[in-house]
Amino acid sequence: MHELVNTAQFEAWNGDEGWHWSDHHDRWNAINQGFNQPLLEAAGIGPVDRVLDIGCGAGQTTRLAARTASRGAALGLDLSGPMLTKARAQAAEEGLDRITFEQGDAQVHPLPPSAFDVAISRFGVMFFDDPVAAFSNIGQALRLGGRLVFVCMADPARSEWVPVFGTARAHLPLPAEEPATPDGPGMFSLADPSVIHRILETAGFDNVRTEPVETLSDFGRDAHEAADHLLGSGPGRHLVQLLDSASSVDSADRASGADSVRAAFTVALAAHEQPAGVHLRTSAWLVTATRR
Repeated sequence: MHELVNTAQFEAWNGDEGWHWSDHHDRWNAINQGFNQPLLEAAGIGPVDRVLDIGCGAGQTTRLAARTASRGAALGLDLSGPMLTKARAQAAEEGLDRITFEQGDAQVHPLPPSAFDVAISRFGVMFFDDPVAAFSNIGQALRLGGRLVFVCMADPARSEWVPVFGTARAHLPLPAEEPATPDGPGMFSLADPSVIHRILETAGFDNVRTEPVETLSDFGRDAHEAADHLLGSGPGRHLVQLLDSASSVDSADRASGADSVRAAFTVALAAHEQPAGVHLRTSAWLVTATRR
């Protein structure tokens, strides 16, 4: 592990959040895999391309890129040790020998200059503490005219799973929260296209384009399975912590915080339950740019 500046995210993705994503990588891939095709089509990866996958997680997109760049190479970079352990195991199981994974902070990781033809990311670029520094570092690792293609979350109001947390919260005796700040790392930090353009242009990219993309995300076979999954996610654990710390609630007269949150999630998700499972729309931006 080289120099680290994004310490809060390092702690999160090497703690409960990282282990949850690693242990449940199949479910997270089922949720996000609808974005694989538009991401890879926009990237236009060729057989000899050198690919950098930023925030690669458990490595599904890195492996897909490596198969396309069959005579090239793919490098997956992520802060999370638990997810990279899973990524390496999956790549070895699939016999992908032109693929490597490194643990590092994209803001400062010593990526070799002009070493890659294309950089991709599926929801791995929203958590930079200093996004201009991160994208500048990624940019210098691309050859001149190299391509940057990523998917990031769009306006939360456009994704059907976001209101599930609000609905669950409305059914729970929770304290009021401080309003979220628009700046700083987070799932929706790049939801505004004007912010994307400003950051990438400042970081040395041209031809910045944002295109809306949507998919139906598979959250589980039924509302109970989907609720269990959301309970283990960061926002789900946050609701549990709020409920457990609510002084106005007598713990002797209620179920545990986890049970209460799970029950509220199940009720909210039941409205989306179909014979094929629980599928909710996820809206994102497909972003393309080239190194100046």
